[in-house]
Amino acid sequence: MTENASRFPLFVDLTGRRCVIVGGGAIAQRRAAVMARFGAAVTVIAPTWIGDVPGVDWQARPYAPGDLKGAFLAVAATDDRTVNRQVGEEARALGIPVTVADCREECTFFFPAVCEGGGVTAGLISRHGTDHHRAARAAKAVRQVLEGLD
Repeated sequence: MTENASRFPLFVDLTGRRCVIVGGGAIAQRRAAVMARFGAAVTVIAPTWIGDVPGVDWQARPYAPGDLKGAFLAVAATDDRTVNRQVGEEARALGIPVTVADCREECTFFFPAVCEGGGVTAGLISRHGTDHHRAARAAKAVRQVLEGLD
């Protein structure tokens, strides 16, 4: 992907689709909650897990090669650069879209801020996935507008 290319927004049906999150911290918890809300079959692989998301299959162990087999989407969100890189490499080799929390260059998609209201869903990212504070401010404004549609 070229340095200045924007990302195309794509909305997909996650219902019943296996989504694997490697990591058990705050980012992993937020990603799991969003994907579960959209009906994904979420598996979290991490020795520890701070999340309390109903229906999530937590496998209390470290990531191992082969863990992404059969996944529709993958998220690498550990605090270990080596593990995140390995998850990204495995996903790309298998043709599985992956977001790597600590390295945008290794992402094949960016996980958006998701806003819902009035029967409308919006997903926001900053232009190059680098300005998370700007995306958060935009998401707050969009949420307020969407909540007004109810």
